[in-house]
Amino acid sequence: MESTILLFIALLVFSSAAFAAGWLLSKRIGQAKVANAEKLAEKIIADARKEAEHLKKEKIFEAKDEYLRLKQTFENETKSKRSELQKLENKLNSKEINIDRRMDLLTKKEKELADLDSKLRSRQERIDKLKAEFEKLVEEENRKLEKISGISNEEAKKILMENLIEKAKREAASLVKEIKDRARQTANREAKEIIIQAIQRTAADHSTETTVSVVNLPSDEMKGRIIGREGRNIRSFETATGVEVIVDDTPEAVVLSGFDPFRREIARVALEKLVEDGRIHPARIEEVVEKTKQEMEEKIVEEGEKALFETGISGIHPELVKILGKLKFRTSYGQNVLQHSIEVSYLTGLMAASLGLDGNLAKRAGLLHDIGKAIDRYTEGTHTQIGIELAKKYGEGPIVQNAIASHHEDVEPISPISILVQAADAISGSRPGARRETLESYIKRLDHLEAVAKSFPGVDKAYAIQAGREVRVIVEHDRIDDEMSEQLAADIAEKIHSELEYPGQIKVTVIREYRAVEYAK
Repeated sequence: MESTILLFIALLVFSSAAFAAGWLLSKRIGQAKVANAEKLAEKIIADARKEAEHLKKEKIFEAKDEYLRLKQTFENETKSKRSELQKLENKLNSKEINIDRRMDLLTKKEKELADLDSKLRSRQERIDKLKAEFEKLVEEENRKLEKISGISNEEAKKILMENLIEKAKREAASLVKEIKDRARQTANREAKEIIIQAIQRTAADHSTETTVSVVNLPSDEMKGRIIGREGRNIRSFETATGVEVIVDDTPEAVVLSGFDPFRREIARVALEKLVEDGRIHPARIEEVVEKTKQEMEEKIVEEGEKALFETGISGIHPELVKILGKLKFRTSYGQNVLQHSIEVSYLTGLMAASLGLDGNLAKRAGLLHDIGKAIDRYTEGTHTQIGIELAKKYGEGPIVQNAIASHHEDVEPISPISILVQAADAISGSRPGARRETLESYIKRLDHLEAVAKSFPGVDKAYAIQAGREVRVIVEHDRIDDEMSEQLAADIAEKIHSELEYPGQIKVTVIREYRAVEYAK
């Protein structure tokens, strides 16, 4: 019995010892796992900190790069603005100098007038004094004559009056002739002074228009993208704009050639947008060109409003303002017609003010005198006839209409303002460098070349390019087939040969294109 109890106690002690040993072992294993977990956590935290530090440095570098880019952009814009401000400052300085000269001239004239007025007063006083003495002498002589002659005062007065009247008539005739001669000389001199002063106050730089525009590229690699695979991009661009694209060895630039400034400006703006965007393919080209044409319509309204603001004219019909803006892209003998019209407006207004006429009406007539040139390429009649119709249609008065009609002496002027418009038009056009005959005749020749091509049925568009050495004709695909295209090219070439005079040869290219478009829905 005792042995059994001892055995039980021994088992109990052994079990307790085993339990204690197992608990201690489990505790140590748990502590080891916790330690390992803590080490792993510390390692993860350290790695995370390193990665965060790395990302922080990258973001700092990116922020610095962005800062430098923005700084460069800001400096470029600031430089451009500074250049514009410098130009404006130079222009203002020039105007200040002109104003100072004018003020000096006015001060000098005021002093001369004051001296003349003083002399006239002194002379008038002497005349009044001599007149009083003369009347006194006449009265005394009359009494003596009456006493000597034995005739009455009334009879003597009658005889004297007859003699004086006859003498006065002779002197008056002589004096009238002298006054007329002096007036002619004075009018000549004063007219010259008025014109000279008007020209001085509107002194402006002139530059003849050219037929090319240069588009700068970011790199020569862009030239290949403009040309496109097998030249499809450049052909699509030339077809959409009617302007030739010249890609030569000029570094980082291409040249746009065309005689129509409006088309050339659309092509320039569209190409700059395509280069900036980077997506250059036929569909994108057509989209950008069409959008640019819409923007140019808005721009011509802005140019018309700008011209009205510069000349201080208001109350012109909005459609007439739009037509006026089109003159920005019209040249006459190489001279920009809108700038010419603004200058004529200034000159007419200044001369009218010097003569005491309505300066605002004169400026209005001067600004609109060539309005017909905005649409004369697309409308029958001379630019004066078209201008009169536009003036009537949009409510301009008879004086403005007559100034338009008579500025080339087609009709008789009915107002001095019409004569002033004639003079201002001649002054503006005859300034050195203002016009160039060769460019105007060149443009007329290209216009005629396009007109010959468009005279054939089935022709949709025609563009004269390469300085008139080639004409590209776009036909309606449903009216002209491939075989008819060859015959059309031959017919156009034959008509050009028979109607035009030109050096060398002119290449006629007929383009027929059919497109099938469908949309997946």
